[in-house]
Amino acid sequence: MSIIILEEYIETGNFQDLDMLLSRQPELLDVLTSHQVSALLLACYYRKNQIIQVILKYLKNINIHEVCALGYAEQLELMIAQKPDVVNEISTNGFSPLGIAAHFGHETIVRLLLRHHADPNISSQNGFNVFPIHAALSANNTAIAKLLMEAGTEVNVVQQGGITPLHLAAQHGNIEIIIILLEQGADVASRTGQGLTAADIAFDKGFKELGEILTL
Repeated sequence: MSIIILEEYIETGNFQDLDMLLSRQPELLDVLTSHQVSALLLACYYRKNQIIQVILKYLKNINIHEVCALGYAEQLELMIAQKPDVVNEISTNGFSPLGIAAHFGHETIVRLLLRHHADPNISSQNGFNVFPIHAALSANNTAIAKLLMEAGTEVNVVQQGGITPLHLAAQHGNIEIIIILLEQGADVASRTGQGLTAADIAFDKGFKELGEILTL
C-alpha cells in the first residue's frame, strides 16, 4: 500500500508528505513502481523537481539511467570509468542510457555517451521499439538528432505505429533535419500504421512547401 501512496505523492508533486513517508520508510525507494521504473526515474518522467530533490535525500546510490535522466555528467563519467559497457545497459522499462538522455534533452550526456561508444541503434526493449533518434525528434531536438546521425544512427528505423525519424521531423516542420535525413537515405515512401507518408504529415501540419519537397 505504501508504494501506491508514494506513487501518488510523486504524480501529484506532494513533496512534503513524500518527505515524511520516506523519513519513516526509506526502503520504499528500493522497490520498482507500477511503471517498472524506480521512484526517482518516475519523478524525472513527471518533471517534478521538488520531488526529485526529496528522493535524492534518501538515496545512497543512483544508477546510470537515473544519472542520464538527471543530466549528471560527472557521475556518468565515474560510472563509465568503472564499467565501460554500462553505456548500453537496458533500464527496467526497456530503454538504453542514450535513449533516456535523448528523451530528457541532455545534449551533454548524449555527447558523453557517444564518446564512450554508446550504440545509437539500440531500440527500446518494451514493445514500443523507440530508438534514441525517435526520442530526440519527438521533442524536436535538432542538436541531439544531429549528434545521433553523426554517430551512425540508422535513418529508417521504425518505432511502434510505423513511425520513422522522417515522419517526426515532418510533423515539426524541421527542414534542417529533413535535409540531413534525406541525404542519408531516408525513405520518403515509408508509411505510418495509419498509411501516412512524411509528405502527408507535413501537409496536415500546414508545412506546404515541405510537403511538396517530400512528395514522391
